[in-house]
Amino acid sequence: MTTQDNVTLSKLSDTGQTVSNAADDIRGRKVKDKDGNDLGKVDDLLIDDQERKVRFLRVEHGGFLGVGETKSFIPVDAITKITDDVHINHSRDHVAKAPRYDPELVDDKTYYGNIYGYYGYMPFWGAGYSYRDYAGL
Repeated sequence: MTTQDNVTLSKLSDTGQTVSNAADDIRGRKVKDKDGNDLGKVDDLLIDDQERKVRFLRVEHGGFLGVGETKSFIPVDAITKITDDVHINHSRDHVAKAPRYDPELVDDKTYYGNIYGYYGYMPFWGAGYSYRDYAGL
């Protein structure tokens, strides 16, 4: 179990690592909300450097042709199913109001805790947390 004191998350794209099964790599896939509305696409995955598990999706949404897009983190716990798209159990409006991606806060554990709280999930470093492997959905 990871403790909050030693949590380090990295973008998968920055680590030189890959997803063990290429078919399980959801980067670039569209994200759909609980009503089937398009939210954006999975831009990257944040992994726990200690346990090497995916903790967040980084999703790009909004904008037009790459201009004006914003990024948000969505906990992997929000995934309900994966097909050609990634489906989550929250509405488009809920995701739109989520804490925004801030490159200055990506090493701030309180920031991650706030994201988990916003979506209604226990942080992965919390007692009793059970990892839900998105590849196993």
